[in-house]
Formats: sequence, structure tokens, C-alpha cells
Amino acid sequence: MEEAMEDIVIAGAGLAGLATALGKGVRCLVLESSPALRASGFAFTTWTNAFRALDALGVGDKIREHHLLYERMIAFSAATGEAAAEVSLKIQGKSGPHEIRCVKRDFLLQTLANELPEGTIRYSSKVAAMEEDGSVKTLHLADGSIIKAKVVIGCDGVNSVVAKWLGLPKPILSGRSATRGLAEYPAGHGFGPEILQFIGHGFRSGVLPCSDTSVYWNYTWYPSPADGDAEESVAKMRSHVVAKLRGANIPAEALEVIERSEMSDVASSPLRFRSPLALVRGSISRGGVCVAGDALHPMTPELGQGGCAALEDGVVLARCLGEAFSHGHGHEQDDEGRRVKAALEKYAEARRWRSIQLITAAYVVGFIQQSNNAVVRFVRDRFLAGLLAKTLVAMADYDCGTL
Repeated sequence: MEEAMEDIVIAGAGLAGLATALGKGVRCLVLESSPALRASGFAFTTWTNAFRALDALGVGDKIREHHLLYERMIAFSAATGEAAAEVSLKIQGKSGPHEIRCVKRDFLLQTLANELPEGTIRYSSKVAAMEEDGSVKTLHLADGSIIKAKVVIGCDGVNSVVAKWLGLPKPILSGRSATRGLAEYPAGHGFGPEILQFIGHGFRSGVLPCSDTSVYWNYTWYPSPADGDAEESVAKMRSHVVAKLRGANIPAEALEVIERSEMSDVASSPLRFRSPLALVRGSISRGGVCVAGDALHPMTPELGQGGCAALEDGVVLARCLGEAFSHGHGHEQDDEGRRVKAALEKYAEARRWRSIQLITAAYVVGFIQQSNNAVVRFVRDRFLAGLLAKTLVAMADYDCGTL
């Protein structure tokens, strides 16, 4: 059994893990359970707050160069096929103009990883268990190897081993599922610089161009026995989504995106979220251990803020840790331990209420958008669609600061 001692170990090479490693400025080891970077989900909406984080990490322009800047968001009622709301995205926020793009996940992860010193990420290294001995944490990996660390940062996703160790309860099933895909148009797709949302009939679907040649789509719904064997395979899932959308006045060009797209091996995934109450009371950090990204705030996707919040976490955490490790080295072990503990507590307090706000807002927006209740549907289509769209923009008007 291999045993190594590290200053900082980050479990998970997702957005939060890579952002923390890149912003940190001192060597750390990132453990990734997969044999390569995982780009599941294809793409994600990258709002103004995420670009502030990416700029703090020095990679914002590399991402902008390859992805379309949106000018508006249009929400259609799936019942009537008519636009229920149109919101301009060319607006000023609290600290500058908003910018929203749909960024390919593999491109973003690779861009962040390329900025790290070689050997920072260790692949096929799944954390199976964790224990504490004084100020040292011992990580047991699935392959039998052991790593000791002074600081452990759990960016290990919804089923986080580190979150479990901290005593955070398991995320809750929302009762909804999601599927998604990416369509390539080598000769160009013809969509404008806009987010298209289709809302109602018990589902919510979005069509978002990433670049001039690729379009991302997503679909969330309440699974029911009436779905039959839709979740058995990707082909059946695609047929199920197309049939649902075809019955709901969705434009032909939006249906074509789904019909021609590549989908992941997983036909669909249940949507889970961390109870906001668990974050009010729970431990986000303890001693030299904390969580970030989906390990901290799994949320439903209505705000498009899961990945954005993970990037915010990374910048705030890197800044707090940077301050702790920049004061002296060597024999001041106890002092360093106290500084790290204080730094992680500072991070936890900075992220606690932001996480609670995002999880709660996403859940409420999702409930209203997908409700089949006649009263909710009437109010949503007549009055709430614009307010819901503006909520998405308001949640993105946030600055995590610089490094």
C-alpha cells in the first residue's frame, strides 16, 4: 500500500476542484476518480458571476473566444407555443454589463486543467473512506493506496465521501429527472444569440447555442409510469423527449436539435438537491476539511447556477487558503493548523448563505415552471414568466472577488 503525505488534497477534478487548485497558487494534489476529466452534461449556462470567477482565475478570455454571447432569453409556453416572456440580456448589473454564454464542459475543464502544473491531477483515484488522526487526515483510495493530508477539500460531487464525513445529510430526490445532449452543425445552425426555453406540460426544456456550430439542449420532467421504458436506453429516451415536445407546440428547428444530437451513455439522471436547512445547521468545514461544488450545494438546474456557483466556491476557497498558507512555513505547524481552520471557517461562512439562496430559488423556480396545476399554469403564463426569467439574471449578479 502506497502512502504519501500532502499539504492539500482536493477530491474531485470538477469545476470547483480545478478552480480551487488553479487559484490556490501553492502545490496541491487533485484526485479524480475517473481515468480522464469527466465532461458529463456536455455544456452549462455560464452566467456573469461565473465569468467573474473565470477572470479571477485568468482564463475568462480563453472561454469567451469560443462561445457565443447571448443577447436575450425567450420563454415559450408549451401549451400555446407563444412567447410568454422575452428578457434582454444586454443589461447592466451591479458591477458591469451582464454576459451569458453556454460553455462546453469538456472545453472548460480542459482549459482549467491545462493551467495547472503537470502531475497535479491524479486520475483513477477514488476516495473510498476518510479518517482523522489529530491534524492529519488519512484518505483511503479504492485501489488500496493511502494518502495523508493536512487539508482535504471535498469536491467529490453529489455522493461526496467528504460531505458524509462532515455529517451533511444526503441530498434529497426532487422527484424530477433530467436528460441532455449536444448537436453539432458543421455548416452552422441558424439559431440567433438567444436562450430558448419551453415551459409547461409538466416539463421544462431549453435550447442553447454554444458556438456557431454546436447547440446544447436539456429537458427536465416528472417521471411517471406512463413513460414506460423511456429510461432504458438513450434511443428510447430521445424518442420520449421528441414525442413529448412534438405534442407541445415546440418549433421544428428545436426538435431537430434533439433528433440529431449526441447524448451521454446515461439516458437520464434523477435531480437531487441539498436541503437548505441542512446548510443552515450543518458543517461545511471542520478543522482542515471542507466541501465545495456539488458536494456542498447540489441544486436543481433551473437557475443554471450549479457550475457557476462551483467556480465561485473555487475562487473564494483559494483566496482564503492562500492567505492561510502565505504566513510562514516549517516549524509553525500548530500556528498553520489554526490559520487553515480559520480560513476554512471564513470560506464556509462566505458560501453558506449564497448556497442556501441558490438552492432555494432553483427549487421554487422549477416548481412553478413545471407545475401542471391549472391555477399555477394560468398565473405563470400570464404574469410570472418574465419575473422568473429576471430571477435567473438577478441570481447571476454576484461577484466572488479576485485572488
